[in-house]
Amino acid sequence: MILKLSRFLLTIAALVSVVNIVCLAQSQAPFTHHVREATRNGKAPLVGLLPATKNMRVVLTLPLRNQAQLQSALKNLYDPSSKSFHQFLTVPQFTELFGPTQKDYNALIRWAQKNGLKVVGTSRNRVNLDVTGSVKTIEAALHVTMGVYQHPTEGRTFYSPDREPTPDLPVRLWHVAGLDNYSLPRPMLVRKGSGASSNATTGASSNATTGSGPDASFLGSDMRAAYYGGTALTGAGQTLGLLEFVGTDLDDLNTYYANIGQTNNVPITLLSVDGTSTSCTIAQGCDDTEQTLDMTQALGMAPGLSGLTEYVGSTDPAMLNAMATASPLDSQLSSSWTWLPADPSTDDPFFQEFAAQGQSFFESSGDSGAWQPGEAFTFPSDDPFVTSVGGTDLNTSSAGGPWSSETAWVDGGGGRSPNGFAIPFYQTTTVANCSECSTTLRNGPDVSANADFTFYVCADQEGCTANLFGGTSFAAPMWAGYLALANQQSVANGGKTAGFINPALYNVGLGPSYNTDLHDVTSGSNGSPCCSAAVGYDLTTGWGSPNGSGLLSALVGSDFFVSSSPASQTVHQGSSTSYTLTVTALNGFSGTVSLSTSCPSGDTCTISPQSVTVSSGGPATSTLTVSTSATAPGGTFALSITGTSGSQTHTGSIQLIVLAPDFTASNPAATSVIQGGTAKVTETLASVNGFNKSVTLTATGCPPDSTCSFSPDLVAVPSGGSATSVVSVKTKGRTPAGVYTITITGTSGNLQHSVTVQLTVFNRR
Repeated sequence: MILKLSRFLLTIAALVSVVNIVCLAQSQAPFTHHVREATRNGKAPLVGLLPATKNMRVVLTLPLRNQAQLQSALKNLYDPSSKSFHQFLTVPQFTELFGPTQKDYNALIRWAQKNGLKVVGTSRNRVNLDVTGSVKTIEAALHVTMGVYQHPTEGRTFYSPDREPTPDLPVRLWHVAGLDNYSLPRPMLVRKGSGASSNATTGASSNATTGSGPDASFLGSDMRAAYYGGTALTGAGQTLGLLEFVGTDLDDLNTYYANIGQTNNVPITLLSVDGTSTSCTIAQGCDDTEQTLDMTQALGMAPGLSGLTEYVGSTDPAMLNAMATASPLDSQLSSSWTWLPADPSTDDPFFQEFAAQGQSFFESSGDSGAWQPGEAFTFPSDDPFVTSVGGTDLNTSSAGGPWSSETAWVDGGGGRSPNGFAIPFYQTTTVANCSECSTTLRNGPDVSANADFTFYVCADQEGCTANLFGGTSFAAPMWAGYLALANQQSVANGGKTAGFINPALYNVGLGPSYNTDLHDVTSGSNGSPCCSAAVGYDLTTGWGSPNGSGLLSALVGSDFFVSSSPASQTVHQGSSTSYTLTVTALNGFSGTVSLSTSCPSGDTCTISPQSVTVSSGGPATSTLTVSTSATAPGGTFALSITGTSGSQTHTGSIQLIVLAPDFTASNPAATSVIQGGTAKVTETLASVNGFNKSVTLTATGCPPDSTCSFSPDLVAVPSGGSATSVVSVKTKGRTPAGVYTITITGTSGNLQHSVTVQLTVFNRR
């Protein structure tokens, strides 16, 4: 201990000198802070230092650029009156507009390597750089001392820097992840009677009486029947991502399906984003209850997904950035874990990138009742760009049957943002009708679903349980699966995915279809005076739970798309053809759509009528006629078809194939001749697309001391037919022996085609 304290004092002395040098080098602290209040105020006393030789992995995060433009772009992306509505960015587009520059990223890499850090991971959006190094190396690079402290509220120690990092970098960092373990991530999962939540100790009996699982417990398929109620949509074509701080044992998932007599056909990918093990078995002392139930709830709601990925990692920036840069991107993401960063804004860049790229991130709102200020485990459910999912107590009319009734779950999280997030743009109108809501802080949850102790769960290869586990852990992946159904439907109808659904949810909540699209939960509370269920939006169930298939269309927004029948047409030069254009309404769209098209140069394109009126749910048609000129070039042309209604514009493409008159020339067979003789071959010219003209024949490459002639040299090719000419090559006795390639060219106006014939000249014996 004395040696450790001595090293600590020496380190402090050395840092005093370093600080003076750093000031000259303009060292910069990151935009976010890293040192906990308990470390700063002494409530977490120093008990030692991390060993200097211990290896650490940290994630260096650069800030996004053009923040004001990004905020404006995000509003426009989710404003149905904007031309940018649902024009989601790709990862390269987001990187180009808002990501760190390549110059800054390269500078960060050079700095890391210069300071003895090993680069072990890069990201294609240039936000994260993963590096490893000894504690001593990291301390020197960041100008910190890594201490070990006694946790003020938990019976353990934690490591942390003693001050904010101040690296000598030409570009300022956003954050450095992995520098402390003050807050250990925990799943939003409650075991009945465990006291894990504020109200679980009451021992209230389960209401599970209508599930189709053992002991009337609910299965994932029961949630699908209650909240969707259909069979047509399965999530086909959609992929879903789950954030997990611990790996899993897929044997537990297989046991679940085997026990309930169902089959999982969705490919599961366990992806380690930073070397964290994807394995979690009871033999390792590892619990995979959360990880398994996340899958069963998502798969139960969307059993036809194209794929499900568990992103496994040790730090939230590593997992979130992997989700933001995956290929392909998962349109629906979910987390049932909570963690407490030193700075709540740490993960903002990733949540904003999700929204810009059309991804929705669902987060459990918590299982400890109303949100409390201070070090409460609510993050990131109160982040403005996260869809916070609260808990309810669900009853169905029968086993595997439809929704019957729902009340607020007594342990569900909700309230006013304890992390100080400002009220987002989509909530400002809502609070006028919510007396308990904050007018300045973000309110939550946004929606809810069943979270009571009513589920069938398999985990840890120790058997399965019924009606023992509950939590908003179950509700968040349910909603992610439900969104996959909405996105499948929209894409199949020619529309786009919903993206970040909060703006659409609040529009639905304030609109005329609220009570048909969502179940308004109006009774019960989460145990706090602030958070009782009420008519409309409230701080315990949000807007409520999904009400069948009606909400699916509302989530992706009112829209239309333009299609053509057929998609491709063939026409002879100088003739006309037509296409039937159909404008189809999506999600209740109603309005007038103006149609326009591009047209090949020299041709005429006419749309009649140019404007069509589309009623909700019904298509409208128009006819596009394309007349080609007699001199138009032949070929394949892509014509863009644009439909415009107010600020909404959609463009599709159709194909026009113009068949211009042409001719073909055959390739004569090779021939031979003796010096002084004459070789003859026949050239055949054939009409294509009604060609009816004469073709002039010429030849090049004839042997020296020889002549090439045609009979005739002007060939009249009839429409639909063919004509021939005899090519004669007359050699002399002194014509050199050898092999010659003669090129025969046919020319008619601007048309020209060439073929070759191989001629072998032999010596006279």
